[in-house]
Amino acid sequence: MKTPLRPFAAVTGILLAVALTTACSSESESGAAPATRDAAGQDLTVSHVHGLGIDPADGQLYVATHEGVVAVAGDGEARRVGDKADYMGFTVVGARTFLGSGHPEPGSAGPANRGLIESTDSGKTWKTRSLAGTTDFHALKYAHDTVYGYDSTNGVLRVSADRTTWDSRAELAALDLAVSPEDPDLVLATTESGVLRSTDGGRTFGAPSDTVMGFLSWPRENVLYGVDGSGGLHRSDDGGGSWTASGTVPGGQPQALTAVDADRVLAATQDGVYESRDGGRTFTERLPISGSDH
Repeated sequence: MKTPLRPFAAVTGILLAVALTTACSSESESGAAPATRDAAGQDLTVSHVHGLGIDPADGQLYVATHEGVVAVAGDGEARRVGDKADYMGFTVVGARTFLGSGHPEPGSAGPANRGLIESTDSGKTWKTRSLAGTTDFHALKYAHDTVYGYDSTNGVLRVSADRTTWDSRAELAALDLAVSPEDPDLVLATTESGVLRSTDGGRTFGAPSDTVMGFLSWPRENVLYGVDGSGGLHRSDDGGGSWTASGTVPGGQPQALTAVDADRVLAATQDGVYESRDGGRTFTERLPISGSDH
């Protein structure tokens, strides 16, 4: 039976505080062993995940982390594909084409906030598209040939059809966004008070729902997934009006969520990146996370 979820305000509040007010450190605080090694033979440590996606060019899982973008093969081999920059907002928009944001690798040139950046070689190299120096997107979604981004630096939703010019919309304190695959004006945002709903493309939002989620992913019209602050995975078939428990992602507090389709769900928690092929009933670890409070 579908019932409203009780708020997870305490845990989600911690997540929001980390995402919105804490600057990312340049070094991992964990002493855990590295997950594997990168292409240069150096230790590959993953302390925090900011985004997940599947590249349609090769079917590989790509993980945007505090220490660069990591490609995870089907056999579990993981490799860092480029630099060690802190990739915050992240989304796969096409074959070998990724959008991101965040902060440069320590010691490298460039502004602290990278604005919108783009890779057309599966994360090996990146170029600036817009808003460098002014914006750090903590959430990026791509739908209807349009980029929807939550600008955490300024606390505003921004929307762009060309990745260069932006329309500033509602001011809010959000952790994640979701956009209806069918309606470009239907936008959801997660906050510590509940999920907000907009029917005008994010220009205005209604009152928060009773449901508190950390992250959302909307792969199909009637398939919306959300994960709460304890790692509980939930599914909605009516655009977030009601939710049904689907399962629990292992590893504690969530860090990222991407639903590839109605059954395939990728989620990152404190302990690892996990994948479900049955709508959240069971999960398999794809990449361990050493863990930190970044």
